[in-house]
Amino acid sequence: MKNAAWWSSVLAAVTASAPVIGQEYPAKPIRFIVTYPPGAASDTLARIIGQKLTDSWHQQVVVDNRAGGNTLIGTEMGAKSAADGYTLFMGQVQNMAIVPQLYKRLPYDTLKDFAPVTFIGYAPLILVVNPALSAKSVKELIELAKSKPGQLKFSSSGSGGSTHLAGELFKSMAGVDMVHIPFQGGTAPLLALMNGQVDLGFDSIVQALPHVKTGRLRVLAITSAKRSLAAPEVLTIAEAGLPGFEVAPWFGVAVPAGTPRNIVGKLNSEINAIIQSADVKERLSRLGVETFGTTPEQFAAHLKAENTKWAKVVKDAGARVD
Repeated sequence: MKNAAWWSSVLAAVTASAPVIGQEYPAKPIRFIVTYPPGAASDTLARIIGQKLTDSWHQQVVVDNRAGGNTLIGTEMGAKSAADGYTLFMGQVQNMAIVPQLYKRLPYDTLKDFAPVTFIGYAPLILVVNPALSAKSVKELIELAKSKPGQLKFSSSGSGGSTHLAGELFKSMAGVDMVHIPFQGGTAPLLALMNGQVDLGFDSIVQALPHVKTGRLRVLAITSAKRSLAAPEVLTIAEAGLPGFEVAPWFGVAVPAGTPRNIVGKLNSEINAIIQSADVKERLSRLGVETFGTTPEQFAAHLKAENTKWAKVVKDAGARVD
């Protein structure tokens, strides 16, 4: 009886203290690792979320830009950080789903070494062509490419990136042969397209749409499964003639695997509230990012599906780095 009473008192004490333990987090500054330099979309996104967390929790959230090494440097740091909730990681399709397929060996596993917190949203690409190209629709582009195998050229911001692999997925699904011409990021791919060095390309809405409006580029479709709020009149590639096509560079927050579930839950609740707030949604829409917010389990399922998808695309494209 005495033993039973003792266990009952212990259980009551633990139960009573559980909310207090949860409330103690965060008790010190939080680091938010971004695998791209200041000014990149992921950096801007992290700074917006970080500032809101700082305001809400009264603990500084510091963005730590660890660019370089094709995102390997920052991703390894995030994966190997202490699982205590004081390191956040800005995940993207590139660093968490595409890069793992480009290397035979990595010092981390994005599916095992990270605990997903929430899927933030995605920034779809648009398929644009030089106005001199005769194709005025996706179907016409496919027909043209089939009539000229190996002659049409498409630009990208670099081999192995989402703009490159979007083109490779298009080639595979449409059954066409086109030549990939990589550039060193920035506006170089669009300049080459507008100057007629290449015929078509996939690029961000934010960068490409202004040139569509001036007539220097022609937009054929958007790469997401649904139409974009930024350009609702533009058909999706799936609607325009290639059913099942979807490429939507996404963003999500993760923490090192093993981070306590109550901390993951608190981060999930707070970040989802932030990205669904009217002012943040408006700011992110200017970056071409459409926000969602999910449970950790939904983000985990998405992450697994994206790794499977891009493994096939990378294999078919022969885009290995090593």
